[in-house]
Amino acid sequence: MYIKIETMRLDWYSKPENQKVIRADLYQGLVDTVVAGESRGDRIGKRIVLPRTFPGGDRDMQRRFLDAMGIVQRSGKPDYFITMTCNPYWEEITEELLPGQMPHDRPDLVARVYSAKQRDMMDLLTKGKHFGEVATYVHVTEFQKRGLPHEHILLIMKAKKKVSDTR
Repeated sequence: MYIKIETMRLDWYSKPENQKVIRADLYQGLVDTVVAGESRGDRIGKRIVLPRTFPGGDRDMQRRFLDAMGIVQRSGKPDYFITMTCNPYWEEITEELLPGQMPHDRPDLVARVYSAKQRDMMDLLTKGKHFGEVATYVHVTEFQKRGLPHEHILLIMKAKKKVSDTR
């Protein structure tokens, strides 16, 4: 279903009338290609511009990177880098499987259980002050090649709670 929705969104962006809506004419794709040294017309192709709101696109990733760098500039370097990985054999998942089913047969169940555990983990780290008082945090959910979600979490602690080297 996700692929269908993603394909429909990409089709919408690729239509010429919609490229006008997102103002793709502001990008000089053809001029940039010729300046870069490409002289054969058959290799230039048609440029489709995705808006920065399209998840996973180049402009979206650049925006997210700049947002993260802005957080670091304002709050300082991260103190903790935490990774959380989904276990497809968590009790909450295996109890809900029908006879003969494997976790990979129910990605919806795996994603829901992971999401609940991820929210609990974030609450433990931020509200529960497991490592101390958190000033700022950033996290991203990624999916491994075999389809399981995992989380990368950066915690920036308040100045009084920062880890220091006392050697």
